[in-house]
Amino acid sequence: MDVVTFSTRAAGNGKTIGIATLNSERSLNALSLPMVELLEPQLKAWRDDPKVACVWLEGAGEKAFCAGGDIVAMYKAMQERPGEVVNEVEDFFTREYQLDYLIQTFPKPFVVWGSGIVMGGGMGLMNGASHRIVTESSRLAMPEVTIGLYPDVGGTYFLNRMTDGLGLLMGLTGAAMNASDALYLQLADHFAPQAEKEAVLTRLENIEWGDTAALNKEKLSDVLNQFELAHQSLLPRGQVKPHRERLIKAMKADDVVTVVNNILALDAGDDKWLKRAQQGLANGCPMTAHIVWNQLQHGSRLSLADCFKLELTLSVNCAIKGDFAEGIRALLIDKDNQPKWSHASVADVPAEAIDEMFISPWRDDTHPLQHLAKG
Repeated sequence: MDVVTFSTRAAGNGKTIGIATLNSERSLNALSLPMVELLEPQLKAWRDDPKVACVWLEGAGEKAFCAGGDIVAMYKAMQERPGEVVNEVEDFFTREYQLDYLIQTFPKPFVVWGSGIVMGGGMGLMNGASHRIVTESSRLAMPEVTIGLYPDVGGTYFLNRMTDGLGLLMGLTGAAMNASDALYLQLADHFAPQAEKEAVLTRLENIEWGDTAALNKEKLSDVLNQFELAHQSLLPRGQVKPHRERLIKAMKADDVVTVVNNILALDAGDDKWLKRAQQGLANGCPMTAHIVWNQLQHGSRLSLADCFKLELTLSVNCAIKGDFAEGIRALLIDKDNQPKWSHASVADVPAEAIDEMFISPWRDDTHPLQHLAKG
């Protein structure tokens, strides 16, 4: 079975739509290295083919677009060579970030059907798209705080661009966002009911595509906006906006320890979403909280390419000297959900430990992503 399937659909004006489907329904389409190795060359071929006007990326089944990255293989390699730069870790993240960068800089209209679970690696694929569609079943999250990693796959870039600075909240808590939240927070562009996927594709086929990418993007936006207007009543109630003022106030501080304490001190009442967000923060990796704080502070000044370069440094360091292996063990290997983090609380993490995470294991001229274009 191919872990990614490819097809094309005939569209208006003699053009075609390239369709890629992540095809690992049992793993909730978790992004694996074989998937990346199939996607990258095909996307480049469609990018360079003048007949292809638009690309559509989806996940098999109805439960998930992509529930994250396939990290179990990396865990086994880390266990065999503790404290070393492990090839399996470096290779996976390098290839994944190259793919994310390709989508982020794709010149043609690029649609992601973000229905069901969209987490971690799935967010990296989705946030690079020019047209990000969510449905009533969408659940978007960057839950890396639960595994001792941090919000990577371009999170340094896109979390910094979320509404009201709430990307920090998403990274610290791993909180899941529904379709309304995603639209409000600028994590998605359009809404459509899950059952209407085929109808949306048919509308795309009927667009009179041209040869100018910018005009094609406008035509696509017009179609998707019309579709969304016709189905507004199906949008779920937003979970974030009711807490907007309190959340913004909680995050206005000069250090991450204060921000964490402020969020945990909020009165959640009977609000299940806020309670889950607080629980994710309270049980999450203390080192991750510091990494998120620093990556967003530092990343606000970085180009997209440099954001990915920073993330590769952070990801490899999380594997060498962070809590990444322990987080995977507790969640996915032993499944005891009792991670033994290297620090007892966010306040206990020394500044020196954080500084070490940001030191590249490579010289600038040997960094695996040094070839990415600046800009």
